[in-house]
Amino acid sequence: MTRDLLLTASSLALLLAAAPAAHAEDAPARTAAAGEATVLEDIVVTAQRRAQSSQSVGASLSVVGGDQLDEKAISIVNDLENAVPNMEVDSQFGGGQPQFRIRGIGAREYSSNNASTVGIYVDEVAHPYTVTTQGALLDVARMEVLRGPQGTLYGRNTTGGAVNIITNAPTEDFRAGLSAEYGSYDGAKLEGYVSGPLAKGLRGRFAAITEQGGAWQYNRDTGEKLGDLDKTALRGRLSWDATDRITVDLTGEYVRDQSDGLGFRLLGPYNVLNGPVIPADTAWRITGWRISPQMAAIAGVSTDAKPFRDNEGSNFNARVKADLGWADLTSISAYETFRRKEYNDWDGTKYYESDVLFYNKITVRSQELRLNSKGDQRLNWMVGAHVADEQNDGGFYTQFRGVAQIINTGYHQSVEAQGVFTHNTFRLTDRLTLIGGLRYEHERRTLTSAGTYRMGDPVPALRTYETGMSQISGKIGAEYKLADDVLLYANISRGVKSGGFTTYNATSATPFKPEAVIAYETGVKSEFFNRRLRFNGALFYYDYKNQQVQGLEYSRDTGRLGKITNVPKSHIYGGEIEMAWTPLRGLNITQNLGYKTGKYDEYNAIDGAATDKANPPEGPWTVIVTNDRSGERLAFPRMNYGGAVSYEWGQLGYVWRAETNYNYRDELYSTSSSSIIPAYWLWNANLSMGPESGRWSVGLWGRNIFNQYYEETRNGFNGSARPTTSPHVGRTVGVRLKVTL
Repeated sequence: MTRDLLLTASSLALLLAAAPAAHAEDAPARTAAAGEATVLEDIVVTAQRRAQSSQSVGASLSVVGGDQLDEKAISIVNDLENAVPNMEVDSQFGGGQPQFRIRGIGAREYSSNNASTVGIYVDEVAHPYTVTTQGALLDVARMEVLRGPQGTLYGRNTTGGAVNIITNAPTEDFRAGLSAEYGSYDGAKLEGYVSGPLAKGLRGRFAAITEQGGAWQYNRDTGEKLGDLDKTALRGRLSWDATDRITVDLTGEYVRDQSDGLGFRLLGPYNVLNGPVIPADTAWRITGWRISPQMAAIAGVSTDAKPFRDNEGSNFNARVKADLGWADLTSISAYETFRRKEYNDWDGTKYYESDVLFYNKITVRSQELRLNSKGDQRLNWMVGAHVADEQNDGGFYTQFRGVAQIINTGYHQSVEAQGVFTHNTFRLTDRLTLIGGLRYEHERRTLTSAGTYRMGDPVPALRTYETGMSQISGKIGAEYKLADDVLLYANISRGVKSGGFTTYNATSATPFKPEAVIAYETGVKSEFFNRRLRFNGALFYYDYKNQQVQGLEYSRDTGRLGKITNVPKSHIYGGEIEMAWTPLRGLNITQNLGYKTGKYDEYNAIDGAATDKANPPEGPWTVIVTNDRSGERLAFPRMNYGGAVSYEWGQLGYVWRAETNYNYRDELYSTSSSSIIPAYWLWNANLSMGPESGRWSVGLWGRNIFNQYYEETRNGFNGSARPTTSPHVGRTVGVRLKVTL
């Protein structure tokens, strides 16, 4: 019955969507008073460190409102890839270390020590290690995604872009809310908040969320379930008007994730070393695992443990804003801790052939100061400085086929970073605005490690590696107001991403270089028909230097090693289209399209197969064979397309809402398995109703309603006939209740 209702709601919305539709940037349209036209909502963003309409920002920007997250099935930051054009997020090999890519710029690795190509910010505080972003999204006001290099406005420098998560602030009046949902595989989520005045000039907000259940995979040998969530997050915020010119905001957050890990599926027969051949998995929910007594002892768990995460983090920050009369001064002080413990069974069988236990203890301290001009003047300026100190003790234990002992790869990394930056706009005429920004950044990274060694053997001597950078980046651009509701813009910007160390083979911890991108972008932002139709588009070309990619190196004594290397020259180009349309009262249609492609222009890479053949089977490996990969296409999906259709109407004193959203992602070449991950479509649907007062609503939801099989990543470990893969869950349905006071 639930499924039929959901499909009916989806079909209704699709029938209403006979016209073209549009994108994830816009919150639901606002229905005006009786007799007035329905118009698109004017979304206020802070992407440029001051409140602006998103349509007046001359940059490629998408916004997803907090009230849209449930409908769009966005429960973690990774899910943004299904709502934002030219963005991909995946957790390599099913682990908890996500990699963000925007417009084709981004890494693919599973260690937790290197900087992200996309900056992740929560209430303006940078999260330099993306493993810390995997908690549940709690009490979010909106999420802003900027495409292109960032550095003149933000605490850290990035080549890909930035994701800004803005949480709900304490309110002047008392408010409270509760949301509960229950769905397939006994999955449940409960979220609530309370907000309001505590004393004169003091406001507070407390929010909490927990997600439980949802085990959708099962062990092919025992039938045991896998996939239960066990996530909890708490956040408290205080806002204090210390004087009529000084406001102090304090935030404390705690997150805990004790969820099951993701099981691997065998796409083809798996050859166990000196053992049987396990047939390919025919059902996509099948997986397998078993932890060895030695690995269980190291992890501190029992021998019947499933793949798991046991991650815990806390964040504290203070934001002080002072009105100096002639300018605004903002100070952001932040302290973050995170502990990672995660066990994955990458061979997906009961044999101990690719079992991994990750561990990290991360501490980040940062301080940012910004001085901004006040209001919207002819000259708007901002200068800032950011310093950060990071400590990261981490590594992983591995148990691989053919190796009798467990292998340990541990490290300690410290990072010291300082940056100064400025961003300025000058309104030359009523229609033409010039933009200029500059940044200088100095960074020093140090990694100390004994390398990779077998447990029980003598521990090698510690070695220390260093890398750093002193780089200048910046931006110049222009905005031209062709009409009141049409903005043209063009920008040239340079972004830099830090170098780092390949810690999943600490015997190859020699550093890789920073990468740099010079980005050329032009675009348009426009609205028509009395703000009932919105069209935004952008074109870009990226000149890429020292692109960081997964490659190889050879050790004379140990042979082939995976390593992050640099491609001297490459390029990427493409564009995005985003539209929103409200053709009649209550009907809202959105649509987005992203396209990108690129090639290596100069890349002489090690040929692993030829090098292995040119050396004795047991080494030493002294002959290195390379091949010229110039002209080869970069490995990322070329296209994604998505949108949403919703219809809201009143009947019998209740407000009804039917909504469907969808996303198509192009095929992806998996470099780790030398195979193609197929393209796929995803469809979600929602149907809800509640009184006109808005005090409560109840609804049905469906995710992946057409039960589309799709994969996140693949790997070709252990020479299996076909790669193993980390699949996504199929169709799920459920109910949701929301209550507000």
